[in-house]
Amino acid sequence: MSNTESAAVPGGESLKQRLREELRKYLVVSAYLFICFGVLQLYKAALLQDAGVHYLPLGVAVVKALIIGKFLLIGDAIRARLQRRPGHLPGRIATRVFWLLSILVLLTIAEELIVGWIHGQSWFEMEAEFHRRSMLELVAEVLLMGLILLPLVGAAELSQALGPGVLRSQILRQDHSGHIDAHDAGSR
Repeated sequence: MSNTESAAVPGGESLKQRLREELRKYLVVSAYLFICFGVLQLYKAALLQDAGVHYLPLGVAVVKALIIGKFLLIGDAIRARLQRRPGHLPGRIATRVFWLLSILVLLTIAEELIVGWIHGQSWFEMEAEFHRRSMLELVAEVLLMGLILLPLVGAAELSQALGPGVLRSQILRQDHSGHIDAHDAGSR
């Protein structure tokens, strides 16, 4: 057994096990976000294609997914270290969604600026292009991003409120025949 494996951390897990679990969480969260942001990019590409613009930067979806995924896990780690759970569950979910949505909006603005810079647009051209977008379009994009974050943050907060592994065990609970028992998991 290596030093990494035998180095116990609080909770009885080895450092290697903990790192493996954190990486698994990061990949699952990032994959979920990539799928959602990728679908948004695909939808945007379909709308722009009707206007004669060819646009499908899935790399943007990857970068956003990786960044927001990391922010989610950093937030979880900070909260676990502080061991505080102020407020009620819906309030904590709303607060986290708000802050992550704020980061996403900033990333989206940075994306627009970088794309404009790559295409050789001046600051004034980029600003004019931004103002050509309708307020309804901007609000809809922010709301869609919020809806993407809501189940992810909700599941993370619920899992933390229930305790380590409880939510996962309830979701994956099996009856005696080896089949997942959705009725029993839903009734608790």
